[in-house]
Amino acid sequence: MHDDFHSYKPAQGHGLKHDPIASILGLRPIGWIATRDADGRANLAPYSFFNVFNYKPPIVAFASVGWKDTIRNTQATGEFVVNLATRTLAEQVNLTSASVPSDVDEFELAGLTPAACLRVSAPRVAQSPVALECRVTQVQQLAAALLRDGIYRTEDARPILRAGGPADYFEITPDTLFQMHRSR
Repeated sequence: MHDDFHSYKPAQGHGLKHDPIASILGLRPIGWIATRDADGRANLAPYSFFNVFNYKPPIVAFASVGWKDTIRNTQATGEFVVNLATRTLAEQVNLTSASVPSDVDEFELAGLTPAACLRVSAPRVAQSPVALECRVTQVQQLAAALLRDGIYRTEDARPILRAGGPADYFEITPDTLFQMHRSR
């Protein structure tokens, strides 16, 4: 049993030097995402909120803190490449995390070689032993319209949920909302 613990409510801040959420749920792989913008310029950036979510079809996803070049490029072209970030490439991965203007080529900045892919126009990192060529299926942005008083309102988004039957689904709607506070 742990008698010494730290607790916080995200809306009130954690009171620590660094936000602990990213460290608590470690280990997190790094998605080293390469894209091309609509004008053909290459972009390369690491994302630590990244993972694979399915076998068939294979689905990978990453989250961006802010609307960065990578997101703009994936929306414009519908493509991206996930390069394996390895220990031998750690310094280059770190260099590509710099906030630089859109016209700066991170491949060149980090001394990396862009290589052609087989199925997408975005480049892969030639030095990386693995590259996943990806097509965008969805870009999801947390909409401010779904935030009320700093709380994400699930019912306003009206998501659907899979139910038990062969074609059964449920929708979460505002009229089905009820509140029940947890026992203390």
